[in-house]
Amino acid sequence: MKIGLIGLRNSGKTTIFNTLTGLEAEVTSYSSQKIEPNQGIVQVEDKRVEKLSEIYNPKKIIFATIEYIDFVGLSENKNNNDAFSNSGMGLVKTADALALVVRNFDDPISGNAADPFSDVDSIDSDMIISDLIIAEKRLDKVELSKKRGIKDSALQLEEKSLLKIIAHLEDSNPIRTLDLASDEEKAVRGFQFITQKPLLVILNSDEDNFGNNDFLINSLSKKYNVIEFAGTFEMELNSLDTDEAIEFMKDMNISESARNRLTKFSYDLLGYLSFFTVGEDEVRAWTITKGDNAVEAAGKIHSDLARGFIRAECFSYNNLIQYGSEKNLKEKGLFRLEGKKYIVQDGDILNIRFSV
Repeated sequence: MKIGLIGLRNSGKTTIFNTLTGLEAEVTSYSSQKIEPNQGIVQVEDKRVEKLSEIYNPKKIIFATIEYIDFVGLSENKNNNDAFSNSGMGLVKTADALALVVRNFDDPISGNAADPFSDVDSIDSDMIISDLIIAEKRLDKVELSKKRGIKDSALQLEEKSLLKIIAHLEDSNPIRTLDLASDEEKAVRGFQFITQKPLLVILNSDEDNFGNNDFLINSLSKKYNVIEFAGTFEMELNSLDTDEAIEFMKDMNISESARNRLTKFSYDLLGYLSFFTVGEDEVRAWTITKGDNAVEAAGKIHSDLARGFIRAECFSYNNLIQYGSEKNLKEKGLFRLEGKKYIVQDGDILNIRFSV
């Protein structure tokens, strides 16, 4: 999973990145002309992996991971923004979801008061305009192809999809709120429209006002998925030992690390779940989308497993913990053979039978 962090300059976006990754990216560098993003990969903490490792004692343990990409801060001067231009678009499009960091504290450089509503609206509008430009340019090419006598069904479907998207964007709506049929979505998938990506808003509050923004969060939540962090405070927790960090978190009424909170939030937003493979060699967590079947899960492990899929040996983590061993699960009738259409559930443990 890749999550791209975007936001205006001085929003604390890189502070949030450091909080999530435990890295020490230079916070002030984004006030310059830096273009390259900061990148960091973190493990998804999952106590089930740890418990399975105790049972199987594998040679290797592999957790699921999330890659965070901290893109260059956007300028409040629209004439200077290039993150959504052709030069920056390729980077933004690599993300599975976008996390928009908005400042909820007075700007320490300009002294400007916090205005999260305006900041979110400004960036959302920029993304809509960017997608509208892409869609209109592509529609022009479709029209040119039609004039040249190309009128196949694929082109007609693309035209229909683009017209629907353009009308939606012109009403100032992001594509993620548009109900596209599966064939329409497939027809425009290659364009990787940024407003089609899931978007969450990270309200970056300072230590004094964190936890006191219910009205603001509820108002933003009418349109966006919102989570609140105390970015600078939580970044400083990374330098403390575990016991000290826990005490400071209690004082702020923070029950979990920012990383864990955002991981759970992101999994819910993207509709992700985890299944596991186990054995003496390796215990590993895999991430798939809710609704994926056994063949799609097998493909996550290796394309050969999907291509030669026969059956999936399947049992659940909860049943394994309850009854203690695979042998007991078989005696209870809880060790199953599932076919291609089986919908994998969160916590399933799979062993793929295949032949290539």
